[in-house]
Amino acid sequence: MLALFGCASQQPAGGTPQTANGTQQTASGNAVVVLETSKGNMEIELYADKAPVTVSNFLMYVNEHFYDGTVFHRVMDGFMIQGGGFTPDGIERYTRDPIILESRNGLHNGIGYVAMARTEDPNSATSQFFINVVDNSMLDYSGPANPGYAVFGKVVSGMDVVNTIKSVPVSTRGYYENWPVEDVMIIRAYVKQ
Repeated sequence: MLALFGCASQQPAGGTPQTANGTQQTASGNAVVVLETSKGNMEIELYADKAPVTVSNFLMYVNEHFYDGTVFHRVMDGFMIQGGGFTPDGIERYTRDPIILESRNGLHNGIGYVAMARTEDPNSATSQFFINVVDNSMLDYSGPANPGYAVFGKVVSGMDVVNTIKSVPVSTRGYYENWPVEDVMIIRAYVKQ
């Protein structure tokens, strides 16, 4: 078993749609989160219409600055990059309670899509997420025997950064394999305004 650890829209004149609280949305009305990393920035469009619980959970962590100062701790070229739970010294951050699995939402674990990491328990996702660097259809829901991983967003800017991260040298750090030799930091995560 593979274990991977509604606001009204307002349109400013000539600008990008905004929610009532000023959060930038895409043309489809989706929020965008910026991850500032030590390798560059990436922007993730969130699909709250497809994965409302997962997006709400992710945004709570973003808005609480939980991801600031964490690392991409699992990097596997030919598979995915995973982050959102560990500090550079290998300490796992304390998280909120797990959320329900929303993997039957029509989204797929394709290149650039973002999904929640979890344990063997389908309803165990908390803060950790991963970005697919190849098409990983085996991670999609296919029935009770393979509940899949909940996709909730897509990298819409900064895939060059993702591709840089997927290629960094990795080693073992403590109990964790595929940990980058040089820390790949998430310096800051925030909702694009």
